[in-house]
Amino acid sequence: MSKIIRIGTRNSELALWQAHLVQKSLIDLGYQTEIIELSSIGDEVLDIPLHQIGSMGVFTKTLDVAMLRGQIDIAVHSLKDVPTQLPETIVQAAVLKRADVHDVVVYKGTKEELVADGATIATGSLRRRAQWLQKYPTHHLTDLRGNVNTRLQKLQDNKWNGAIFAKAGLERISLLPENHLVLDWMIPAPAQGAIMITALETDKEVLDACANLHHEETALCVRIERDFMRTLEGGCTAPIGGYAEINGDSVSFKGLLSAIDGKEQKGVFKIANLNEAKRLGVDSAKEILANGGKALMDEIKKVVKK
Repeated sequence: MSKIIRIGTRNSELALWQAHLVQKSLIDLGYQTEIIELSSIGDEVLDIPLHQIGSMGVFTKTLDVAMLRGQIDIAVHSLKDVPTQLPETIVQAAVLKRADVHDVVVYKGTKEELVADGATIATGSLRRRAQWLQKYPTHHLTDLRGNVNTRLQKLQDNKWNGAIFAKAGLERISLLPENHLVLDWMIPAPAQGAIMITALETDKEVLDACANLHHEETALCVRIERDFMRTLEGGCTAPIGGYAEINGDSVSFKGLLSAIDGKEQKGVFKIANLNEAKRLGVDSAKEILANGGKALMDEIKKVVKK
């Protein structure tokens, strides 16, 4: 390929780390590249909760527009931020091998203070809020927005006991502090820890280049998780958790739909053979919807729209 592959990315430190990872991989394969930084609405508007600013694609629309205008050739995304329906003519070019899927709580003070009655925990995620409140119903949850660096600084500047982050994000830019706990009981967001590359469906040269970076096992797992979220009709910020994992010739999936206050939860756990796994996310979501999840989802949508 003679042309330079223009890599579009948000301009946060974590997004740039992801873009440089893709750039290095393409350079190692002999391709010429250029990184183009763009700012998203989700990065600029920090004083309004994420679910109130039209969360579907809030971190990805700017890159989509740049691609459709011919300003970039590929876009690099945290896959958990990407809507389940991509814009017309834009397609998934690759899903990279997944990093750690867990959430962590970074805390100040002692571990005892972190879990004590009345503690204050910061997060901008309805999913994290709901699952935390289910486990710690006496705690106060406060909204937290911004990139990873901004959120860590806000934790230090405020009288909060802790704040919840994706472990992969902190590890990727070497900001995971010692004073953290891995929340292995919290079901992650669909596609958490995974990176997606998108491109125009007509750009065969670029698609062929990106195909070299594709990790099929990760792609299958995140497809199951995103099918689960899509079938529940939940956006990227809805209180939905989903995690699929391949074990030998089978795939396990655990999914969760929570009320925003954590008081009601609908969960599912299923195992399927690899050759039957493509329906796992859809079937799991339909089971939840049939067991009271439809009414719960309707209530969630009412709250999110306020």
